[in-house]
Amino acid sequence: MEKLFAYGSLQNEDVQKDLFGRILEGTSEKLIGYIIKKIQIEEEFGLVHYPIITETQNPEDTIDGMVYAISAQELHQSDLYEGLHYKRVEVQLQSKQTAWAYSAAI
Repeated sequence: MEKLFAYGSLQNEDVQKDLFGRILEGTSEKLIGYIIKKIQIEEEFGLVHYPIITETQNPEDTIDGMVYAISAQELHQSDLYEGLHYKRVEVQLQSKQTAWAYSAAI
């Protein structure tokens, strides 16, 4: 199983049902040394702002989210869902476990 740290729409149960066909069971977790910024993505209906994690290396900067155990296939589905503007990166969480998270692809 893969670990996925979600801080945005992947925490939404409707998104999980559409993407994975199930609601994920997760655990509250913190990502240390990161902040959330916004990126602008042009969608068919106009410009939309989406959250993106940015590393600061400052231990006072934290992001609250959820960590989920998902299959390799579900992780691939997450990659497709996040699209070209996001890339998957490995992060270390407050609990010292490592997980995948999505950051800006730029």
